[in-house]
Amino acid sequence: MPELPEVECVRLSLERLVLGRTIAAVRVSRADVIRGPADDRSLLVGDQVSRVVRHGKQLAMIGSGGGCVCVHLGMSGQLCVTEARPTLSKRPTDPAGSTQRDALPAHTHVYFEFDTGPGLRFTDPRRFGGVWTFKSADELHTRRWSRLGPDALRVTPGRLSRGLSRTRRSLKAALLDQQIVAGLGNIYVDELLFNAGLHPLLPANELDRALLPGLVRRMKTLLRGAIERGGSSLRDYVDAESRLGSQQSRHRVYGRAGLRCKRRGCRGVVVSEQVAGRTTAWCPSCQRLG
Repeated sequence: MPELPEVECVRLSLERLVLGRTIAAVRVSRADVIRGPADDRSLLVGDQVSRVVRHGKQLAMIGSGGGCVCVHLGMSGQLCVTEARPTLSKRPTDPAGSTQRDALPAHTHVYFEFDTGPGLRFTDPRRFGGVWTFKSADELHTRRWSRLGPDALRVTPGRLSRGLSRTRRSLKAALLDQQIVAGLGNIYVDELLFNAGLHPLLPANELDRALLPGLVRRMKTLLRGAIERGGSSLRDYVDAESRLGSQQSRHRVYGRAGLRCKRRGCRGVVVSEQVAGRTTAWCPSCQRLG
């Protein structure tokens, strides 16, 4: 699943590609991926894209008329521009009496055509993601993003401390909880806990509060570094220009079960177990429990 760095890279690439352009038409191939009104106005047809914003793992295009379209990429979702601009008007009727439209790439559920240049397609083979429409950015925040915790790039030690202190769940489970901090997923929680030398099974409310400022600094450093390297491309992730990231080459525990720990001087071997229902990797020598 794309996490904060990957979604931020999509946002940045979308800013370069669609900001200031007018959405001329929208084709919806699967209506069930859209939550909320799915008419042209709600999908920003006729509006310029004035902003592209993100909170946690979700992003939104804000139209010049005030409406917004929020996208959650889920497990396999992509937002990519496509140089081919399939017309959204119907082709002439074929001999069988049906109408056809120009083909789009497989699993394209929503296609935005702009007044000029390439279009933008939302694809999601596994359909864990989706598109939400709102009348305004305020409605987006009130009805959706207000339910999330602070963004992981903006969270303060105090806010994180309050969230962690209220749960006895493992530190791994708590950091995955989007209501405590928005944007972290399996990859970056494992990497963060390794960087901080913390065991994933440590009860969240037992974490020494004095460690919170350092944990938050490491979190932001890790995420910013991943953004600079284009995110982690492991399965489906590419940015809006279909570019792969390279952060995966710097993973220190994620996906490395059975391999030697990368920390200098450590002779430990990375282990992997299910924690909070997620495959979790850590070094038992560097990340001791108690």
